[in-house]
Amino acid sequence: QVQLVESGGGLVQAGGSLRLSCAASGRIFSINGMGWYRQAPGKQRELVATITSGGRTNYADSVKGRFTISRVNAKNTVYLEMNSLKPEDTALYYCNAENVVTITLPPRDYWGQGTQVTVSS
Repeated sequence: QVQLVESGGGLVQAGGSLRLSCAASGRIFSINGMGWYRQAPGKQRELVATITSGGRTNYADSVKGRFTISRVNAKNTVYLEMNSLKPEDTALYYCNAENVVTITLPPRDYWGQGTQVTVSS
């Protein structure tokens, strides 16, 4: 059984900062990509940022220069540092782990339950 647990969401004023964390637990051998996605009310889930096991990153244009994704492979943990937050960043943020290889289960992707980020104007 693999679980992704997110933390760090909350309410912040525009211009403020938050740091999200996501830890994957279970009998994990390796994780390929990890990333963050978000879904605002009435909108589709969208990519925020991803990072490969080698550290290559990819960002949505809307967050470039403001958000930074990082990970610690040994801890199966991914972070999202969010600065200069805007009201339009308000959404439920989901952690994703891609192609997770475990001791007992076939490789597959996993999602966290989501953590709410609300930015007030």
